[in-house]
Amino acid sequence: MSGNHYKGHEVSCCIKYFIFGFNILFWVRRLSMLLCSLSPFQGVLSNISSITDLGGLDPVWLFMVVGGVMFILGFAGCIGALRENTFLLKFFSVFLGIIFFLELTTGVLAFVFKDWIKDQLNLFINNNIRAYRDDIDLQNLIDFTQEYWECCGAFGADDWNLNIYFNCTDGNPSREKCGVPFSCCTKDPAEDVINTQCGYDIRAKPDSEQKDYINVKGCVPQFEKWLQDNLTLVAGIFIGVALLQIFGICLAQNLVSDIEAVQASW
Repeated sequence: MSGNHYKGHEVSCCIKYFIFGFNILFWVRRLSMLLCSLSPFQGVLSNISSITDLGGLDPVWLFMVVGGVMFILGFAGCIGALRENTFLLKFFSVFLGIIFFLELTTGVLAFVFKDWIKDQLNLFINNNIRAYRDDIDLQNLIDFTQEYWECCGAFGADDWNLNIYFNCTDGNPSREKCGVPFSCCTKDPAEDVINTQCGYDIRAKPDSEQKDYINVKGCVPQFEKWLQDNLTLVAGIFIGVALLQIFGICLAQNLVSDIEAVQASW
């Protein structure tokens, strides 16, 4: 077609293919999220659902719905950019704006109700402690968390009294009575093999001696400490994601304007 036909207006190929590439990257991430809900992680999510108060909401379905919506959004952005479809591009930009607003609202609410979130995290960890031996996947998740954060229990090792195998009651016949899982133990760099019995009878010792063998700090305080130590990193990630979303909205709207200008010149 000749330039006179478009009267000088043309769609920017740079913006067009940048939006396409932008959506391809996020499309893969959204597809991974969708597949995660259908993978072996489904068992872990189902077990977490059974020990948390989510009002009957299954995390598996939540992952599927969120992943499906984001997948459709990425699809709309990709096809809308390639086919120069203004409807799909507007759909993409509007819903990306809604998601940005929801994320911003969630961040504000999380700051306002941080004490409630802390209580819910405490409740969640304690419920996990009660169900520690009920499922191997959940057990591995707890052990990974305690090893990574170098913590034990929600607010301390005594939280393991909530578990029927580790509590210190006189009627407990378990060999793990008054103990903690091996993931609570302090690591000896010289040990190549993990001693899974390192936490046996450890809480029968005085508190002053326990710290020589196990991590006595709780996971909730350790998580708060990690957030404070890495506040710049966490804030940078959230700001970076927000800027990418704003950038995507602006690009989509710019491309829509170019397409409408070309169509108006026909």
